[in-house]
Formats: sequence, structure tokens, C-alpha cells
Amino acid sequence: MSLTLKKLDNFQGRPGPLLLIIMDGVGIGKQDASDGVFMARPACLNGLMQSGLYACLQAHGKAVGMPSDADMGNSEVGHNALGAGRVFAQGATLVQQAIDQGEIFKSDLWGQLIGRGKNNTLHFIGLLSDGNVHSHIEHLFALVRQCAAAGVKKVRLHILLDGRDVYEKSALTYIEKTESLLTQLNRDHGVDYRIASGGGRMVVTMDRYGADWKIVKTGWDAHVLGKGRQFSAAAAAVATYYREDPTITDQYMNAFVIVENGRPVGTIQDGDAVVFFNFRGDRAIELSQAFDDPDFKQFDRERVPEVLFAGMMEYDGDLHVPRHFLVNPPAIDRTISEYLCAQGIKSFAISETQKYGHVTYFWNGNKSGYVDPKLELYVEIPSDKIRFDQKPDMQAREITAKTIELLKSGQYKFGRLNFANGDMVGHTGIEPAIIRAVATVDACVAELISVVNALGGITVVTADHGNADEMFTLKKGEKIVSTAHSLNPVPFAIVDSQYRQEYRMADLSFKGLSNVAATLMNLLGYDKPEDYDPSLIVF
Repeated sequence: MSLTLKKLDNFQGRPGPLLLIIMDGVGIGKQDASDGVFMARPACLNGLMQSGLYACLQAHGKAVGMPSDADMGNSEVGHNALGAGRVFAQGATLVQQAIDQGEIFKSDLWGQLIGRGKNNTLHFIGLLSDGNVHSHIEHLFALVRQCAAAGVKKVRLHILLDGRDVYEKSALTYIEKTESLLTQLNRDHGVDYRIASGGGRMVVTMDRYGADWKIVKTGWDAHVLGKGRQFSAAAAAVATYYREDPTITDQYMNAFVIVENGRPVGTIQDGDAVVFFNFRGDRAIELSQAFDDPDFKQFDRERVPEVLFAGMMEYDGDLHVPRHFLVNPPAIDRTISEYLCAQGIKSFAISETQKYGHVTYFWNGNKSGYVDPKLELYVEIPSDKIRFDQKPDMQAREITAKTIELLKSGQYKFGRLNFANGDMVGHTGIEPAIIRAVATVDACVAELISVVNALGGITVVTADHGNADEMFTLKKGEKIVSTAHSLNPVPFAIVDSQYRQEYRMADLSFKGLSNVAATLMNLLGYDKPEDYDPSLIVF
């Protein structure tokens, strides 16, 4: 299909640049004490919400390709929808379909994994929760049950504790469910299935974008080498960490190794098979590289076992990480970046490390690198390597300063940026930090709007999903800290410095993130591709 766009007859765009600001994790909440966005008193955002060029967008569930509207959105699927202009079935949906239809168990790769498992040990590594953002515990259970049915005698689980996409201290619930299943399978099938190691996702294994390889090394040491604090059982490890530090939450729990008679029960050895059962790519790529990359140099692995390593999905389609995977990812084509490059439009994308891949890789349909390096500039501002509640401003001001520099250069017609604060600080559950994070982003948005206005351009402000808008919930009067994304809608606003009523907000029956791409094309003076979801404006 051609990437040529038809120019609009009645609108040619503005002389200045078009800037898209994505306030990561800033949704529209209950506007009470539980709502960190409301509590931040964001003067700029509140003003935008009173504008005539404003809408609420759905950013979760089926609107972003998740299995049901009970599923939270996340930054990856959100940026996919924003950049693709259409909704694609995402990882959670694709994996569930592959399991339900049995296709995952018919593949040659699954057969090879089972073959290895029958002669050695089959290991599963991944996030143990039902958050359905990176993984789902029922996916793991389906795989483990199939192992028992196929005659695999020895399985070891290396569990990463969530506390981020689910309740912050829920690890024992998931461990209890897992141990119950393993006990049943051991009894009914005469097998040896056990939990072997684990730790909190933010300090063990699940780093992303190369932000802190020490996290991956900690996971490698525990999962592969059996090096870490020793316990007799996973539940005992969690209970001990809770007792020693009552403020600790699951996502920050140190690594642990399960031992029997003083020896680790599940180190990874030559001849074994390993499945990383996370379906989402960003926090799975680095461990996959540690297993798969023959030229790996990020840290000393000490011992590199010869294993068959497989991901639940292909985590990077351009770099082909990992080499083997069980479920094909969504094939996202003809993103807005491809169309804009085809028209010769120069653009930039900018964020800090924690969300850099979102305005590049995920925005571009899960593809690494530039669409056209002659027309695009990608800028990464290094993130701090500390807990984000300790510096809730993160790199928002640095992003703002660099964006202003790029805007004023006059070289770029379109720019996109992501402020990570609402999401990354929102995940900590620390209320004062969340409120500060939102206030910081709001001030930066106001500053950027002022600059774009002075340049005769248009600013579009939105978010990819909620998080900071739900700091806690009440259950029987008890305050339950919420560190997960919310199911709330997100704001969408247009600030047009030269608006003369040429267009208005469209009266659509449904408005979601996938409608943004067509809107951006319209604001640049182009009609949308025929199969893109409708624009949020009409002329």
C-alpha cells in the first residue's frame, strides 16, 4: 500500500511546529484525595480540560488490543496505538489465544523444549502475577501443566515478584497458588516441580533499555548460578523480608535462592531448557541477550550454560531477540512515522531512558532504529539510577530544555516527547512524590505550550494510560496503596496558537488512543489513510 498522504483542501496546517506531549501515567481519576493528578492542582492541565478542543480517551482494554476491558493499558500498547493509528491484538491476547487454541503446544519449538525437559530440567523465568501487563500467572500454569502431561520430570520456576501491576504486597498470594499447583502435579504425575529462585522485579532481572545492568546480573546470579540469600521456600523468603523491613514492597525485594541440604535446588545447567514466560518485551530483552548473545559483554556471567532459551514472544523484531520464541508478536505496519517520512516531514522524538523506547521502538510498531535517519532525530536523556520517589522531577526539566532547543532550531515540523514521571513515580505508591511528579510535568507542559505558541505552532497533550490518578483505593474503610496502572480514561487536548474555528472536535461514538495518529495527520494538513481510525477533529 502506498505511503503517500493526500493533502487537505481546507486546511494546510500551521507555519510553526506540531508538538505531541505524552504525559505518561496521567489519567482522569475520581478528583478526590486518591487522585494524585487532582491533588497536584495542575493549573495547565485543568485549563486544557476546560477547552473546547478537549476529549477523554480510552487507554485500556480492547481500545489498545488487550483481551478485555478489565485489563489495564500500559505504555507499550499505548504507544503502539498512538503510533499505528489502529488497534492491534497485543501480547496478552495473542498468548491467551495460542494457549486456548493449543497452537503453542503444536510448535516444533515446544517439542524441542519438552525433549530437553525430559532429559534434563525445564526452567521458567518470569513475573508471577495476574497483572496481565508483562505476564499472566495462568499462562505459566498452562505451560507447567502441559509439561507434566508430556512427561517432563523436572521443572524449576524462577519467579519475579510484582507489586507494581498488582497490589504492592501480594506476592504470598501468588506463591501460595503456585505451590498448590506444583504440589498437585508432583503428587498426581510423580514429577519434581519446584520454585528455585526469585526476587522483586525492580531489583532482580527485569531492567529495561540498559538502564542498570546490575539488576540483570543479580537475576543471572540467582537463576543461573544459585547465588543469593538462601531460604528453604519462596514463601519463607517473602515473609522474612516483610518482617525485616515492614516498609518493603514486592517489587523491591532482594533476590533469593531456594536450597535443600545447603545446595540450590534449581541452578541452570548444560542441556537444560529455559522459557522466559513474560510476553512484553521491554523488561525481557536484557536477560534474553545474556542467554542468547555470543558476544555478550555487559557483565561477567561466570558460567554460561548451553541451553535452549525461548521467549514467550519475540521481544525485539529488528534485533531478533530472542532467537527462539513461542508466540508471534503483532505485525504492526504503516505507522505514522513511516507516512510522515514518506512526505519528507522532519521530526524528533525525545524522552529519558525509562521511556525512550516508547517514543521510538513502540511508537514505530515494535521496530528498532530510525525510519529515515535523514529526516528523524531521536534524543535519549539518561534516567537516574535511583528509586523514582527519591527524585520525582526525574528528567522532565532536562527533556523540556532540549525540546525547546529543538523547536527553536526551526528544523522540525513534528516532535513527540514522553514525560515518564506520572507512571514511574506512580508505581512507587508514595503520595507526596506522585503529587510532586505530576506538578512538575504540568509546569513543563505549560512552558512548552508557551514556546510552541510563540512559534506559531500546535501542541497536542495526551497520556498513554492512567497511574498517578489512582494512588490508593478503599476496601472496607482500609486504605490500599495502588502502584498499578488505572482503568481511567486519559486527557486529550489541542492548543492551536492560530485557531480560527477551522475545525472542531468530532462527535465519535468511541474515542481511544488509536484516534490520535489521524488527528496529528490532519493538524499537519493531511488526510488520514483509509484504514486508520477516525480523527478526533472534523473540518
